[in-house]
Order: sequence, then C-alpha cells, then structure tokens
Amino acid sequence: MKLASLLTPKQVVLEMESVDHWGSIVELVEHLQTLNMLEGETKEDILEALHSREDQISTGIGSGVAIPHAFSDEIDNVVAVFGRSLKGIDFEALDNAPVNFLLLFVVPRKQYHMHLQTLAAIAKMFNNCEVRRELAEAQSAECVLEILGSRPSRIHTER
Repeated sequence: MKLASLLTPKQVVLEMESVDHWGSIVELVEHLQTLNMLEGETKEDILEALHSREDQISTGIGSGVAIPHAFSDEIDNVVAVFGRSLKGIDFEALDNAPVNFLLLFVVPRKQYHMHLQTLAAIAKMFNNCEVRRELAEAQSAECVLEILGSRPSRIHTER
C-alpha cells in the first residue's frame, strides 16, 4: 500500500491556521471529525492518546516535519490527515525548527507492525528535500496526493 492511499483530497489541509504544537494537532483531529472518519472513537479519546504520545517526546522529527500518531482500540483501519503550514508551526521539534508538514495518523492497536511501517515510510519520504520542496509548492490537495503517491513509500499491510 502506498502512503498516499491513506489519504483523499478531503484529508489534506493546505493551509493550517494553528501556529503552535498542540493547537495544530487539535486542528487536524477536528478536521478528521468533520469528515466523520473517527468512527467509534471520540475526539477526546484520540486527543488524549495523542497528548500522551507527545508528552513522551515531540513527534516533530526535524526538517519541518511532524508525525503525530497514536493507537486506538475503536478503529479498524488507519486514519490519517495531512496538514501544511507555509508560515510554520512552533512544534517543539527535535531540531527546534518550525514545522511545515504534519502527517497525523491513528492506527488500530492490533496493527502495531503497521504503525511501525507507517512511521518508517513517512520519515523516509519526508527526509527527501525534493519532496518537501514539491509539497511546499503544491497548489491543490490533488497535487499533494500526486507527490506523495509518486514516491516509494510502501507500507506492508498485515494479512
């Protein structure tokens, strides 16, 4: 499965409003909620799981990228949303640089290996400065998905 297959154009926020770490996570979770993608799960449960994860160490991995993520017992498939902030978000990233790209995802707890593979695929893709440049210049959600879909970011699903 390609990373882009986790997203639809509606799951791409081209210009986030939030300027801080926690506000950006809340904004993306609320976006998923408006799309009715958190079936069986409440916004509060997801935010609590994400907050617990962020309390350990920021998921801002550097180079303008953050990958907030959490587990859920209430979902059957990975739920994801991509957010972009051209002005940058103070995300307390490992390199202290502002974050421009966030890929938030929630994984069913029973799919732990999917979680690790998703994290690795995202980190590898966003490590490429050309990908980050193209995403910054993308004019539409469809362009974002095309960029994400054109890169080798295979995630192996469990059978």
